[in-house]
Amino acid sequence: MTTRGQPDADKASPEPGDSGEAAKYLPREVLSIGANERKESPGQNDRLMEEVANPANLNTAWKRVRENGGAPGIDGITIAAFLKHAKPRSEALRRQLLEGSYRPSPLRRVVIPKPSGGERLLGVPTVQDRVVQQAFLQVLQPILDPTFSEHSYGFRPNKSAHQAVAAAQAYLQQGYGWVVDFDLEAFFDRVNHDRLMSRLGERIADKRVRWIIRGFLQAGVMENAQLKATTEGTPQGGPLSPLLANLVLDELDKEMERRGLRFVRYADDCNVYLRSERAAANAFENLTGFIEGKLKLKVNRAKSAVARPWERKLLGFSFMPGKNAKRRIAPKALAKAKERIRELTKSVPRHVVC
Repeated sequence: MTTRGQPDADKASPEPGDSGEAAKYLPREVLSIGANERKESPGQNDRLMEEVANPANLNTAWKRVRENGGAPGIDGITIAAFLKHAKPRSEALRRQLLEGSYRPSPLRRVVIPKPSGGERLLGVPTVQDRVVQQAFLQVLQPILDPTFSEHSYGFRPNKSAHQAVAAAQAYLQQGYGWVVDFDLEAFFDRVNHDRLMSRLGERIADKRVRWIIRGFLQAGVMENAQLKATTEGTPQGGPLSPLLANLVLDELDKEMERRGLRFVRYADDCNVYLRSERAAANAFENLTGFIEGKLKLKVNRAKSAVARPWERKLLGFSFMPGKNAKRRIAPKALAKAKERIRELTKSVPRHVVC
């Protein structure tokens, strides 16, 4: 089985000081205003917006967005063009953040074909929204990430896919020779906003932070020149989406830990390892009930399975049968790599050696 983040009448929060058009933002020289302000303590959880809107934090966020590149959002403003609009509006952006009145723009829909068939729907935020999301990420990740399970490896500092595969291999070597391989159907499109905001509210006291994050979730998507509401999901494409996805699935991690299960999770890829087929089948049914009943997500039963680990793949790898459970590249991943090599080399001219 992965990725990769995004106001309505039902919002109960106030709308203080909405200044209308979203401000444009940017670089160090632009951020000289207020640069010497005292930075609020990260421990003051109800004053986190002061951390987000701090000029140094915004400047770092801008650098990350600029380094990552990417296409423009619905406003058509590229990263290079964004610089021209930023300087006179940087203070307006900070004011909107501090007031909690910042309003994200709708996402631009991009459809990416999957190698195995089907499509992945991405939502491309505007450059400014990417800067703001990155600024939120830089403040929230140090608070949220330490509360996550040690068995979660996706999109986290000092965690990797190779660590996840190594952990799975260790379980097999310990005799856990059956795997429950979960496929969460359209996970990023199905995340329940109310549950996500409830989880966020348990950790983040600053209502301005929660209000603007809900704004990102419900900003809508422009598709075929029409604005479509986003009542669920954390659209892939923004810097904040992976952190929010981990926050949602941390509830699943904690449930599996409570049950004493051995598992590895990388974003929405989740494998659980057990000693017998019967135990694996029971775990599949019980966890499916939890995922669909409590988390309001959907398990794709056609793609999920209770099987031997060498019959399945994890993050492009599989395992050999036997006590050592040696790793190997999964057949489909290997075939894909070979095909890519052929594509890259078929147009290379052959040199004749005399």
